[in-house]
Amino acid sequence: MTETAAAPVRLSPGDPAPDFTLPDADGNEVALSSYRGRRVIVYCYPAALTPGCTTQAVDFTEAAGDLAQAGLDIIGVSPDEPEKLLKFREKESLGITLVSDPDKSVLKAYGAYGPKKLYGKEVVGVIRSTFIVDAEGRIESAAYNVKATGHVAKLRRELGLG
Repeated sequence: MTETAAAPVRLSPGDPAPDFTLPDADGNEVALSSYRGRRVIVYCYPAALTPGCTTQAVDFTEAAGDLAQAGLDIIGVSPDEPEKLLKFREKESLGITLVSDPDKSVLKAYGAYGPKKLYGKEVVGVIRSTFIVDAEGRIESAAYNVKATGHVAKLRRELGLG
């Protein structure tokens, strides 16, 4: 019997955001629940130190000040170990919180891990996705299969930040 990955469950606006506590690049625990009262952008990306993920992380870092002024914090989630996240943060001078989900339980809970197309082939992996979690811990918006390039600019426009 071959293992096939079932299509992930997709989150929709109004759904409770799956809570998590994961280690960041410094090994400190980051809990989504500790952000209650503020909106949080939770973005899921496949791998640190790769071109698309670097573009996206740098764009989020550049937008972090405007997003924070608008009441939004940023948490990036990938299956990378904290040591790799630290290397990524230092190499690219990232100013955002990156957390490690090596068993992919959080990625799966957000519907951001499963079958996807990569260079025309179906593979199982991280589906680049972005969620806005409201101050009460509910999904405000969910975007799956986002593009690494231009995504943060599009998000800023959607949030009315120009």
